[in-house]
Amino acid sequence: MHEIEPYYNWLHLYNSEEDEQSPFYGVVHSEFEYSNTVYNYYIHPQWDEFGSRTLYLKALYVDYELNFAIIELIGEWNDAVENDIMQLKRSVIDLMVGKGIYKYILICENVLNFHSSDRDYYEEWWEDIKDEGGWVVAINMPEQTQFDFHKSKIDRYIHLMDNPNWRTYKPQDFFQMIDNQVMRLLD
Repeated sequence: MHEIEPYYNWLHLYNSEEDEQSPFYGVVHSEFEYSNTVYNYYIHPQWDEFGSRTLYLKALYVDYELNFAIIELIGEWNDAVENDIMQLKRSVIDLMVGKGIYKYILICENVLNFHSSDRDYYEEWWEDIKDEGGWVVAINMPEQTQFDFHKSKIDRYIHLMDNPNWRTYKPQDFFQMIDNQVMRLLD
């Protein structure tokens, strides 16, 4: 896991550490010191902490004019023990919603598994963004993780989609494509 870096080809377009509105503004990452782990496995130091011991993220791109964020996740999404959705909602999403972000693309191909608890924070997230036409989409979630999302009915709040070629798009083009797909789903 230590070799899996957050996607960095959009770094010249957006850097959360340099964005004064970002929850990660001013964070300094080591290039060589590995200190964060998911269980006994070190992860690359470029991933950001938000209060979970098993799930980390990187805000790859945020557009305050088009009101969207693309966030990549790594680790285990564990609501049952770690209450990761509460940590994510309070430490990151609430701040972004406060800045006008109401459309979220979560890149989940490195989310190894999911353990559910209640749906309160997912419902709250949905309530926070629905009046603005907001949505949350999880991209490329592994099959087993998708199964657990479906089983716990979380997919009512987070749309699951696959797009193996997302890295070939510019962030605004990727967002526009996902936004169009969600609008077709909701019609």
